[in-house]
Amino acid sequence: MQLASSPTATAFSERIGLVNEQIADAAKRGNRNPEEITLVAVCKTVDRAAVDLAYQLGLRHFGENRVQDALKKFESDVPVDLMLHMIGSLQTNKASQVVGKFCLIHSLDRSSLASALNKRALQQDVVQPVLIQVNVAREEQKHGCLVEDLPALIEEVAGHDGLRLDGFMTMAPLVSTPEEARPVFAGMQDTASEMAHRFPNLNLTEISMGMTNDFVVAIEEGATIVRVGRALFQEAQSS
Repeated sequence: MQLASSPTATAFSERIGLVNEQIADAAKRGNRNPEEITLVAVCKTVDRAAVDLAYQLGLRHFGENRVQDALKKFESDVPVDLMLHMIGSLQTNKASQVVGKFCLIHSLDRSSLASALNKRALQQDVVQPVLIQVNVAREEQKHGCLVEDLPALIEEVAGHDGLRLDGFMTMAPLVSTPEEARPVFAGMQDTASEMAHRFPNLNLTEISMGMTNDFVVAIEEGATIVRVGRALFQEAQSS
């Protein structure tokens, strides 16, 4: 994997400040507390030096898409308060490698993966926090559980002692303007509210949605976690 060079502290600090400003403004427009929003810095295209600089400048949550790259990048000298998120799609045979290594897995989208993650969590005597990825836009090329299949998957995940379901994740289609993504984010918010009402015994509070191009709109529509790469690490080609 081609790794980008670390940005200068000054330029990087300015980018972090701008993103945090945009998060705060969007939260206020939605009558929400900006502190309710978690910024996950997507660091899949940068090296550990860039992550370390981001950490020094105040970021604590980092997102990776590929299991092997993430485990190699964070194999040593990881601060105890650095929170690593798995945001990419997961193969079932990778379950044993991610449980206990990531503070939150955003991409649980099927029964077989839930079972594999649970089995490994029980073996390690840990409880793994997860989000169910929902294909709100119904894109054939995207991963994610369809909305109509969501209740059954929630029930299954909730029945696994090794997993803790915290909420949902979705990805909007690639569109020309952020406004075009708004219906998808609104749909995820509506679905999350419906599921929270349907499963009152579960604490389904997290909604992970929104990336560099559309995280402002996602926050306005209820995102509690945004996954931002390019706006922070300008060398990144996506997210």
